[in-house]
Amino acid sequence: MKVVKLSGDPVKLKDLGTAPKRKVEKARDKIDELQLQLLRAQQALFRERKRVIILMEGTDTAGKGGVIRRLTRHLDPRGVRVWPVGAPAEWEQSRHYLYRFWQKLPEPGEIAIFDRSWYGRVLVERVEGFADEAEWSRAYRELVEFERQLSDDGVVLIKLFLNLSKEEQYSRFMDRLREPTKRWKITPADLDSRHYWSDYQNAYEDMLNKTANKTAPWYVVPADDKQYARVKCLSIIADQLQQVTDSKRITILDPAVIAKVIEEFGEDVLQVQLAEDDNGKSD
Repeated sequence: MKVVKLSGDPVKLKDLGTAPKRKVEKARDKIDELQLQLLRAQQALFRERKRVIILMEGTDTAGKGGVIRRLTRHLDPRGVRVWPVGAPAEWEQSRHYLYRFWQKLPEPGEIAIFDRSWYGRVLVERVEGFADEAEWSRAYRELVEFERQLSDDGVVLIKLFLNLSKEEQYSRFMDRLREPTKRWKITPADLDSRHYWSDYQNAYEDMLNKTANKTAPWYVVPADDKQYARVKCLSIIADQLQQVTDSKRITILDPAVIAKVIEEFGEDVLQVQLAEDDNGKSD
């Protein structure tokens, strides 16, 4: 299967698929290229004072963290925030569930990445009984309106759903148990959630069908192949950011720095591979 962009047409989650038809050739090289594109796009966002929100949704072990690590690896950390979303604090539970997310919206020139998101109301809270049916049923309208507010205010919103099979999830749990450095990732709640697998699949399907629209589409990425999912997620993000910025005019090395280097050390020092990009501009 391939990446599917949902903007309102009804779908069945089981028809979207979790495994790509073919692997990505030279995935690491492509990730390296995409990371450079993302860095350039981030610099353009900063200069143009644009705000970006990236949502990562999917079941446990779907690969959200792996995508986020590769997305942020070469970005300027001053301009990106990662928000891992868990259960609301006790003081937050006395307020509307969207309250805590309003406080995490990006500043001008900033990228905010949500590892899980405000969709918890129609996912874990729905499936595991933390919200009653009236609460999670009306949340679809509230979420669409919330995202429309963000879009109308100029925020760039990119929503990614990693679609993982139950069999691959089992395999990844076993990998985490075998690998000492990954055991910290497993919690009792992760294992308990497998008992609700069918309920979660229904909740994901409703989420995609009821909250995808032209201004805030969902991108459904087959996640059984980690490298494929990483390349596709980074590609989607890079493409979306390039559509809203003039990143082709951005040079990662400031021309003022180049002039200062020549003044201080001589022009020969610039043979340290200030490579030309595809447009003939210096990095």
